[in-house]
Amino acid sequence: MTNPLIAARDAFAAQNPETRITLNGRDWGLTDTGSGSQTLLLIPGTLGRGDIFWQQIEALAPRLRILAVSYPDAGGIANWCADMLTLLDEKGVTQAAVLGSSLGGYLAQTIAGAAPARVSHLFAANTLHSVQGLETRPPYSADLANAPIETLRAGFTMAMQAWGESHPDQADLVEFLLAEVGGRITEGEMRARLAALKHGPELPAITLPGAALTSIESTDDPLIPPPMRDAVRARLPGVTGFRFLWGGHFPYVLRPQLYTNLIAARLGLEPLAPEWTENEVPEA
Repeated sequence: MTNPLIAARDAFAAQNPETRITLNGRDWGLTDTGSGSQTLLLIPGTLGRGDIFWQQIEALAPRLRILAVSYPDAGGIANWCADMLTLLDEKGVTQAAVLGSSLGGYLAQTIAGAAPARVSHLFAANTLHSVQGLETRPPYSADLANAPIETLRAGFTMAMQAWGESHPDQADLVEFLLAEVGGRITEGEMRARLAALKHGPELPAITLPGAALTSIESTDDPLIPPPMRDAVRARLPGVTGFRFLWGGHFPYVLRPQLYTNLIAARLGLEPLAPEWTENEVPEA
């Protein structure tokens, strides 16, 4: 049976193939599409390429210019922050809304802290406030440069299979992510992503006004525990927080209409689908 998530993503990728762009000597993947007076930069987590946001891109491209990136196989958070600013320069973008999930959320926060004048809105989604202690937890505790890639991938595979067993209704998502880990994300890219978080710098202070700050979390996120979610919101003064009642670590894949409408609302766009439900409204 065809996996509907994989089929939909593959159809999008066929219509919008990822191009390559060299930024400060590093080779990034890029989807550059859409149009509008605002630009949205989408940065995935460890287990996705830029096209993991295909549902948001398809819905928002008629109203926004969208840049969705896939990580290179070298560099770290500080390097990638500089690369994203170079990307904006090369694309003639003065300011962009920046949405990052998980690893991407850590990078997005770094960009907003380092270059607030370049960020019109920060979306810190299903992400971390600090990498302190991460080096003691698998797979980050491994020798990321030399451990067999099968060992690193196996850790993600076991975690996702366990999630699938406890959430059989999300079997399509698990299969989708297993395909990403199984090789769609190359060995070099996977090692670089893990090392970037393991050796990530302390996040800079955020000086953007509260109206330009949005945090996104899920009650059932298995990777970002409640204290970390609280800490992310605490370090973003005046932030408006959104909490999905379910959606795990990937609400943008599992609940695309709600997620896309959230982005649209925060960027001042008319809703594209039914608005968030009564139980999923902005938190104070």
